[in-house]
Amino acid sequence: MSTTFQLDTSTSRANPTPQPMRRLTVPVIRARKTEGVTGQPLVMLTAYTARQAQILDPHCDMLLVGDSLGQVIYGLPSTVPVTLEMMANHGAAVVRGSYRSVVVIDMPFGSYEASPEQAFESAAFLMKQTGAAAVKLEGGEAMAPTVAFLTNRGIPVMGHVGLTPQAVNVLGGYSARGRSDAEAQKIVTDAKALDDAGAFSIVIEGVVEPIAIAATKAVNCPTIGIGASAQCDGQVLVTDDMLGMFERVPRFVKRYEDIAGLIDRTVARYAEEVRDRSFPGEDQTYQPKA
Repeated sequence: MSTTFQLDTSTSRANPTPQPMRRLTVPVIRARKTEGVTGQPLVMLTAYTARQAQILDPHCDMLLVGDSLGQVIYGLPSTVPVTLEMMANHGAAVVRGSYRSVVVIDMPFGSYEASPEQAFESAAFLMKQTGAAAVKLEGGEAMAPTVAFLTNRGIPVMGHVGLTPQAVNVLGGYSARGRSDAEAQKIVTDAKALDDAGAFSIVIEGVVEPIAIAATKAVNCPTIGIGASAQCDGQVLVTDDMLGMFERVPRFVKRYEDIAGLIDRTVARYAEEVRDRSFPGEDQTYQPKA
């Protein structure tokens, strides 16, 4: 592997670059929305590895170590089986590979729902193990006391309303939320409850656009849309989806590249050269010195 892309071991874990930059902070992210207005939308993508974080970091305000790694990295059918240990391992790698973005780490299913105390224990573990700046948890009004409990004890929290993948078994699938009047009102109410509880930002996922806009206007903290609206205060996508690593993606994903196709073509060339013995060539082998 080329040493060009190795982390500089002479610098600190929090600043893995020869010229460390000051990392963005949660208060800076929160302050991007003033009197209900965010001038420049916030940019967030998922990251799971140090190298991926290095590439994404200069372009993002936040990197989300999403529990989507269950499907993207481990091939699991949903995010439900993801463990705290999985999140901690990948979270630490992303922190090591980044120096500018605020790193937010998902709290996996079963690690926070039982009580605020359970949530604090899990969140403290993740932050100690990874160096991440904040945690994200799913759920609306019911989770507001937990958000307040964590925030009051020094743990910044990003909320998540609308389509909540960890609740897929209750929701019955991944369809858009907010189509009924009752569901639409609940999404707005959930967002306001999280905002009042101290969430520094809220992900709005898979929500019909007028409701996403209403929820964004109803809260003081920034909202991050995914399958919601360009009028949210920022956007997030699963990086592997937007890069084209998977053929089947949700409707709300824009595939900016066909990286899977590029990898397929590149590996095909490698396999062909191995089989016809044109690789390795003279440039890739060590010859006796004259």
